[in-house]
Amino acid sequence: MSTTTLPAVSTAEKAGWGTRALAIIIDALGVGIIASAISSILSGDPAGTQSQGFSTLLQAVYFTYFWSAAGKGQTLGSRALNIRVVKTDGSYLDYVGAFLRYVGFFISCVVFLIGVIWAAFDAQKQGWHDKIAGTYVVKA
Repeated sequence: MSTTTLPAVSTAEKAGWGTRALAIIIDALGVGIIASAISSILSGDPAGTQSQGFSTLLQAVYFTYFWSAAGKGQTLGSRALNIRVVKTDGSYLDYVGAFLRYVGFFISCVVFLIGVIWAAFDAQKQGWHDKIAGTYVVKA
């Protein structure tokens, strides 16, 4: 793991809801296109149930990797917008913590996006998935 010093979370500027949402949209489009292309090649049915399952699996792997220390807390969308995910102590997530955040994100989305929208009104700018995993999204 890199010895890069992260900003103190208490003084780090938290990323706004719009920036976070745009980063997720960028990531979702990229993962969706790749998942659809691979599924189409493998099964010949880019819109079927198999494709949706494959897309969910690919998303879980993608977000778990990039939100962890291995990805330095930044997905490709996060890098484009100069934000990153860190634990509340300022360190990077391990794979288990990153996967827990993904599960929380999935739940946040399934419940009519309430858990995601929550970050727009929360004093610490945390969505449900951030609260579940003990994370902040800060400006990189």
